[in-house]
Amino acid sequence: MFKSKSTLLKAAIFATGFSGVVAEYILSTLATYFLGDSTLQWVMTISLMLFSMGLGARFSKIFEQNLLKVFLLLEFSLSILVSFAPLLVYTASAYTQAIGIMIYSLAVLVGLLIGMEIPLVIRINDEYEKLRFNISNILENDYYGSLLGGIFFAFIGLPFFGLIYTPFILGFVNFTVSIVVMIFLWDLFKINERRSLSGIGVVVLVFLTSGTAIADRVISYGEQLKYDDKVVYAEQTKYQRIVITQWKNDYWLYLNGNQQLCTRDEVMYHEPLVHPAMSLHPNPVNVLVLGGGDGCAVREILKYPKVEKITLVDLDPAMTKLGKTHPILTKLNENSLHHKKVNVNNADGFTFLQENEDYYDVVIIDLPDPRSVELGRLYSYEFYKQCYRHMRPGGVIVTQAGSPYFATRAFSCIVETMKSAGFETVPMHNQVITLGEWGWSLGVKQANGDVKKNLRKLEFEVPTRWINNEAMTLITSFGKDYYPWEKDTVLVNRIHEPVLYKYYLKGNWDLY
Repeated sequence: MFKSKSTLLKAAIFATGFSGVVAEYILSTLATYFLGDSTLQWVMTISLMLFSMGLGARFSKIFEQNLLKVFLLLEFSLSILVSFAPLLVYTASAYTQAIGIMIYSLAVLVGLLIGMEIPLVIRINDEYEKLRFNISNILENDYYGSLLGGIFFAFIGLPFFGLIYTPFILGFVNFTVSIVVMIFLWDLFKINERRSLSGIGVVVLVFLTSGTAIADRVISYGEQLKYDDKVVYAEQTKYQRIVITQWKNDYWLYLNGNQQLCTRDEVMYHEPLVHPAMSLHPNPVNVLVLGGGDGCAVREILKYPKVEKITLVDLDPAMTKLGKTHPILTKLNENSLHHKKVNVNNADGFTFLQENEDYYDVVIIDLPDPRSVELGRLYSYEFYKQCYRHMRPGGVIVTQAGSPYFATRAFSCIVETMKSAGFETVPMHNQVITLGEWGWSLGVKQANGDVKKNLRKLEFEVPTRWINNEAMTLITSFGKDYYPWEKDTVLVNRIHEPVLYKYYLKGNWDLY
C-alpha cells in the first residue's frame, strides 16, 4: 500500500517536472517574440523562474498541515496559470508596451508554485520512504520529467500545437495529476476537504475546457486590437507569428509583429533589392535568394531571361507555403514560386551554404531585421564569408540592411561586416512609404571598376514600376551623416561577438 502511494507521488512529480520546464520554455519564447534579444529573454525568464522556485521552496515551510491538500491546490492553480499565460500576454500586448513586466511576473508566479511543490511532495512521501531514497527518487523523477518536457516542446508542442494550445496541454497534465492523486488518496481527506477539492476540480475543468474552445477567438481579438487594420490571416508557426492585415484594397504582411511588406509600396522595397544587383551582373545565370518566402523578390528576378535557376532558401515552410498558395500573395508575386526555374528549400541559410556546393552569380538576402542573436548570425562576417566562397568572380550580393536612420549603427555595421568579408560594398537607401527610410548593402566579389559609378550608369532593360537610372543616383546618395556619432566605433558583427542585434535594438526607433 505504501509503495503504491509513493509511486503515485513520484509519477505526480514527474508530470510536474514535465509541465514546469515546458512552461519555462513557453514564457521564454513569448518574451523573445515580443521583446526580441532571444539570449537575454531566455536567460532572464528562466533565471527568474529558477530564483522563484527557490523562493517557493522557502515559502513551503509555512505549511505544516494538510500538505496533500496544499499540493493539489498548487496543481490546480498551475493548471489555470500556465494554460492562460499566453492568452493574457497576447491580449495585453494590444494595450501596453510594458509586456515584459507581465511575462516576467508570470514567470515568477509559475516558479513560486513549482518551487513549493517539490518540498511538499518530499514531506508527504516521507512516511512512505526513508530519507535517502525519498529525496533521491523525488528529484530524479522531476529531472526525468524535465527532459521529456524539453523534447515534447521542441518536437511536438511548438511545431504542432503552437504557443496557444501547448499551454492547455500542460494545464490538462497538471489537472489530470491532481485528479488521479485525489482519487487514489481519497481516504486521506476529510469530508469537507473532499467537497471543496471536488468543487475546485470542477471549476478548473470548466475553465480549461472553455479556454481551449475560445483560445483562437481570444488571440484573434487581442491581435485585432494590436493592429490598426483588419486581420485577415494569422498563423503561429514553429518559428514565428505570421499575420496579414487589410485596409481598403491594400494588405500588410507582419512577422512577429514587424512589418515585412505592404502591397501598396512593396515595389519600392523589392525593386532596389533585386534590380541593381541583377543588372550589375553581366550574366546572372544562377541566383540564390535567402529569405523572401513571400515570393516578391523571385518575381522580380524572373524578369531576367538569362536566369536559368533560382534557389530560394527560407527557414519556415509555412511562409513559403503561404507564398505559393495564399491568394493575396500569389496575386502579388504572380505565382513566382511555382515557376519551373525556382527551387524552394526550407532550411537555415547558414547551414544551407555550409552543406551546398553550388556557385552563384547573384545572392539576394531578404531576411527579417537582425533583432536577435539568431537572425544576427545571418548578417555576420562568417555568413558573408560563406556567401563569398559560393560566388563566382564578379558575383553580386545584396542584403536588406534595415533603416539607415532608425537603426543607423546597425545599418553601418552590416555594410562594414560585408566589406570585411572581402566585398566591395555600396550602401543604398530608399523612402518606402509604409516603412519609412529603408536601406540595403550591395557588394561585389572582385569588382571591375568603381561599383558606385557602375550602379549609377545602369539602364534597366526589364520592366519596372519605379526604379530607373535617375533613381540609382538617388538611392546611392546619402548626403552628410545626419547621426555621425552613431557610426563611431561600429564593430564587425561576428558569431562569437554578436554586436549587430544590440545596435539594432538600441536604434532611433522612437522616431519611427
